[in-house]
Amino acid sequence: MNIAALVSGGVDSSVVVHLLKEQGYTPDIFYIRIGMEDEEGYIDCPAEEDIEITQWIAHKYGCRFEEVNLHKEYWDNVVSYTIDSVRRGLTPNPDVMCNRLIKFGAFNERRGKEYDRIATGHYATTVERRVGQSQYTFLATAKDPIKDQTDFLSQLDYNQISKLMFPIGHLLKSEVRSIAHTAALPSADRKDSQGICFLGKINYNDFLRRYLGEREGKIVEMETGRVLGTHKGYWFHTIGQRKGLFLSGGPWFVVRKDIDENVLYVSQGYDPAAAHGNVITLMGFRYLSTDIWGAFDTKEVKFKIRHTPEFHQGHLTLSDDGMARIVSDDAIQGIAAGQYATIYDNEAHLVVATGMIATTEN
Repeated sequence: MNIAALVSGGVDSSVVVHLLKEQGYTPDIFYIRIGMEDEEGYIDCPAEEDIEITQWIAHKYGCRFEEVNLHKEYWDNVVSYTIDSVRRGLTPNPDVMCNRLIKFGAFNERRGKEYDRIATGHYATTVERRVGQSQYTFLATAKDPIKDQTDFLSQLDYNQISKLMFPIGHLLKSEVRSIAHTAALPSADRKDSQGICFLGKINYNDFLRRYLGEREGKIVEMETGRVLGTHKGYWFHTIGQRKGLFLSGGPWFVVRKDIDENVLYVSQGYDPAAAHGNVITLMGFRYLSTDIWGAFDTKEVKFKIRHTPEFHQGHLTLSDDGMARIVSDDAIQGIAAGQYATIYDNEAHLVVATGMIATTEN
């Protein structure tokens, strides 16, 4: 089998190469270089150490190494998506879009087509299931519930999912570290990355300020209409945010944004009712692999709306216009339009469907 391994220099993707070699495969190793480039100049990510470690891994295991530059694709897709989403008052998820459009989109178009499988260091698994008369590959959760990354992969399409390998998905993070130490890999004690490049290496507010500027607006208490202070632009704030408001008498949470008037509405307390909702409307609802449920009025599901180990329990209903509605059993704090809901089967194992959060209700 012809395998392309996407290696970043971190411990997870380094162990992927080690495990593939143990299984008798010699993958070709690819390092994807991403960053930001626009008409004002070039902002690069300091990737020298990552590349050096990746080259060391390739040499140790006798693998061919290639660096793939996807700067332009990254700017045209992920960065532009992020700026546009924030400008519209949404809360974007660049990591999700980077996986869909860059790692398993642009890379596959550029180099991945010639390979049978693409292996990565994501904490996820795939399983084969028969639905009707056909066999399908499903994205499924990892052994490590804390590190599970299926929510970051929930926007992949079926062709992408069916080509992926997740060699560490059956391991705990501690087991991955142990393998790396036993194999004397230089990445064994490296810290985990904190997201895609420009979010991890460049201050996010500085990034937004560069492309969206500043505009003063009011901060208003939701329950009373009392003006509490000012902010420098709604795009610097997300629903559920607590830090960065600089208000006395807190804690205060952002519970709503008026985009047209540039007003932030906040609520006070450690668990304010206004910061919670239990009815989530999704747009662009779709099944990742295939419909495993058939026709139903209401389906009991597990779901996530952000990257956490915990699942929420709720009931899903569908409409004919591609919209979906989840009624959560419990009120959820900080539901933000623009984020993606990942919908699992009731055993919280198979990733069944996804949709973008459009609205929420209490």
